[in-house]
Amino acid sequence: MAVLVQKYGGTSVGDAEKIRHVAERIAAARRAGNSIAVVVSAMGDTTDRLIELAESISAAPDPRELDVLLSTGELVSCTLVTMALREIGEEAVSMSGAQAGIRTDTAHGSASIVEFDAERVQQALDAGRIVIVAGFQGVTHEMDVTTLGRGGSDTTAVALAAALGAERCEVYTDVDGIYTADPRIVPDARKLSEIGYEEMLELASYGAKMHPRSIELAAWYNTPVLVASSARDVPGTLIHDVASAGADGPEGEGMEVANKVRGVTYERGVARITLRAVPDRPGIAAAVFEPLAESNISVDTIVQNASAERLTDLSFTVDRSDLRAALEVTQGVAGTIGAGECVSHDNLGQVSIVGTGMQNAPGVAAVMFSALAEAGVNIEMITTSQIRITCVVDEAQVNDAVRTLHSAFELGEG
Repeated sequence: MAVLVQKYGGTSVGDAEKIRHVAERIAAARRAGNSIAVVVSAMGDTTDRLIELAESISAAPDPRELDVLLSTGELVSCTLVTMALREIGEEAVSMSGAQAGIRTDTAHGSASIVEFDAERVQQALDAGRIVIVAGFQGVTHEMDVTTLGRGGSDTTAVALAAALGAERCEVYTDVDGIYTADPRIVPDARKLSEIGYEEMLELASYGAKMHPRSIELAAWYNTPVLVASSARDVPGTLIHDVASAGADGPEGEGMEVANKVRGVTYERGVARITLRAVPDRPGIAAAVFEPLAESNISVDTIVQNASAERLTDLSFTVDRSDLRAALEVTQGVAGTIGAGECVSHDNLGQVSIVGTGMQNAPGVAAVMFSALAEAGVNIEMITTSQIRITCVVDEAQVNDAVRTLHSAFELGEG
């Protein structure tokens, strides 16, 4: 009997009718002869409402207590889906992250899974039950509840699939696959039938609808992930080990620069911090970024200007939600290293192009920068990897930038 892990996002379990629909889909997969484990997110905007409630009580909620509060959202949907399955005659059992054997580190709000003992889940599957696991959560070895960060239910699902040796992980959501761009911004965006782990990781890290850590896990354990619609029975996108770059690309790829790019993605809510007059000597970068890491603040793009009179400006981006905490840390560091003022800008976004074919296509960057210039989009910062180029731009220009690049690289239908 094949083991499948399914994951349903918050919009898929947003109300009682949708939960019953999800239960029917799960039951159909079980009746087809599969052994089924399911991971669910909190219903609709439950997590946002719980955060608002916490902030109405405390301006800075204690991270440990906030994690306990937020974990309840997934427990609600988890138990309701289980009840719906029982109503239609299926044997099902719900489990919290702790009951399912998920152990994490102690980084409240953005914990990482360090161990997954799926023995209890496997025993329930062996007994013929459908197992419904609450996503987004786990416990430390001290049994403190933790959450995995936004999109963490994706990570729960892939980790569970890997732990069970599942045939694949099926992620059902409000979109029916991975597109060359967000269809809400680019109407002619093209759905990809398949994509490799490496490209998907870059897309996920810069705005596509999958948690980056889930793709890292999928690649590490070579677990195929299908992203499909929970509302419509249409083909989705398979994320797996694609042997050759450019599969599913336009005809006649050859050496054409335009067709070396697989997708355009974006992210809003980016903030920039600039530390002025930083002494240019060994160890300064570590002195700035180690305290940020210790505060669980993720830093993305980093730019250091050329040194003048042994002083330089150092700029980096963080998520806007982390700006206040990042500023406090950076201002403290500035005094200890003898730097100048610390300034910030919180109305930024970023747009990226991704494609393994970019590695041997030197003209890609020129096409990107020229297209943005012609559209009047000013580039604030640039960062790259072997298969990605990301530009930080004004948040108000993100949509224009996405449409411009999607057209410049000829990614649309037809």
